[in-house]
Amino acid sequence: MSPPRTILYTGKGGVGKTSVAAATARRCAASGLRTVVLSTDPAHSLSDSFETQLGSEPTSVADRLWGQEVQAQREMERNWSAVQQWLGNLLADRGVMSIAAEELTVPPGMDELFSLLQIKRHHESGDYDVIVVDCAPTGETLRLLSFPDIARWWLEKVLPWEKRLISAARPLARTFLDVPLPSEDVFYDVQRLVRNLIAMNEILGDREHASIRLVMNPDRMVIKEAQRTFTYLNLYGYLTDAVIVNRIFPDDVADGYFGPWRERQGKQLEAVNEGFAPVPVLRARYFESEVVGDEMLDRLGGELFGELRPQDVLHTELAHRLSSEDGRTVLSIAIPFSDKDDIRLSKIGAELIVGVGREKRTIILPSALSDRRPVGAKFEGGTLKISFEDGRAATHPPSTVGADDGPERDGSSQRPAGRRRSRRERASTQRT
Repeated sequence: MSPPRTILYTGKGGVGKTSVAAATARRCAASGLRTVVLSTDPAHSLSDSFETQLGSEPTSVADRLWGQEVQAQREMERNWSAVQQWLGNLLADRGVMSIAAEELTVPPGMDELFSLLQIKRHHESGDYDVIVVDCAPTGETLRLLSFPDIARWWLEKVLPWEKRLISAARPLARTFLDVPLPSEDVFYDVQRLVRNLIAMNEILGDREHASIRLVMNPDRMVIKEAQRTFTYLNLYGYLTDAVIVNRIFPDDVADGYFGPWRERQGKQLEAVNEGFAPVPVLRARYFESEVVGDEMLDRLGGELFGELRPQDVLHTELAHRLSSEDGRTVLSIAIPFSDKDDIRLSKIGAELIVGVGREKRTIILPSALSDRRPVGAKFEGGTLKISFEDGRAATHPPSTVGADDGPERDGSSQRPAGRRRSRRERASTQRT
C-alpha cells in the first residue's frame, strides 16, 4: 500500500498558515481523498478556521475530512513521563520548586516534537490518504528530525552501554551517592524517542510523498525569515515543493489608501521569485472578510491552487545541498540551462547573491556558513558549486567569487587571485 501524502505548512506567526492548511485539506477531501489536518501549534486556531470544536483526537469536519488539535501535554505524558518524573525528582531534591522543576524537565521545542509524532501515528494507521499539518510558527523543530545517522549511533552504540553501566553502578550509587539513577523506564522512553526520530526522518525525507510548504506575507522581514527556513530545510534534505504568499492587496486598491502598500508588496513579490526559484510561488489576495468557515476556505483554496491538485508534489528537487569535498564545505545550487559566463556570485554578510544573466537569486546562508568566506566556485553539469573556507573566519567585507575561479575580490583590496600580499598588506592584516 502506498504511504499517505504528507504536507507540512510552516511560517512566521500571523501569516495565515492555519487558513492555508485548512483550505488545502478541504480541497483534498473534496477530490475524494481521506484527509486529516492537524495542528501542532500550541496556540491552536484550527477550530476557529473550521468553526467546529476540535479535540486531541481526529474529529469529523466534513465528508472524508477530519481535524485534530494535538495537545502537547498529553503527548508529553505519553512519551516522556518516566524521564520527566526522574528529572523532576532530581531537581526537587535540590530545592527547585515542584512547578518549576516540572517545566525544566521539558527541553525547548520538545513539546512540538512530540506533537509532530502524531504524523507517524496517522502514517502507520492506514486510515488516511493525505495528512496536512499546521506546524508551530517555526521550522526549527525539524532540525531534531534531520540527523538519523546520529540518532542510530546513539541507539545502537551509546544507550546500550550506558544502560549496562548504570545498572552495574546502581548498588554502589545507593550507598555512596545522593543521586537517584535513571530507571529502566527512563531508558525505554529515551530509546523510544530516538526510534521515533529515525522513523519521522524517513517519513519526511520521502520526497515522493512528503513535502513542506512555506507560508508568508509579502513583507520584507517575513520573507527573510522564510528564506532562512527554506535554506535550512534544503540542507536537512526536506523538500519544499511550494511557497505561499498570502494576503496580497489586489490591483483594484492601487489608486486608494492602500496604493503605496500595493506598490511595496509588488517589489517584495519580486524578491520572493528571486529568493525561492525554482520552487513554485502560489498567491492569494487579501480577502474582504476573514477566512473562516467552509465558503471562505474554499475561496482561498481555489485562488491558491486554481487548476493544480494540492495533493500533488508540485516541485521535486532540492534547491541546494551542503556537502564536504576535499576538506572544504561546498554549497551546490542547481542552475540548469545556464552558461558559466553569465553567472555572477557575491556574498554580503549572511546573504549569498547568485546572478544569472538579468536574473538574480538571494540565498540566506545558515549560521554555520554566514561568517565563512567563499574561496572558489565552479559550474558543471548545470550545478554551481561554491567552496567555503574551513575555519571560521573573522568578519569579512563583502566578497565576490567568479565561477571556475578563486576569490576575485575581498573587500576593497581587489587583490588578484594568486598574487602574494605585499609586506605592507601582511603587516596591516596582523595589526587588525
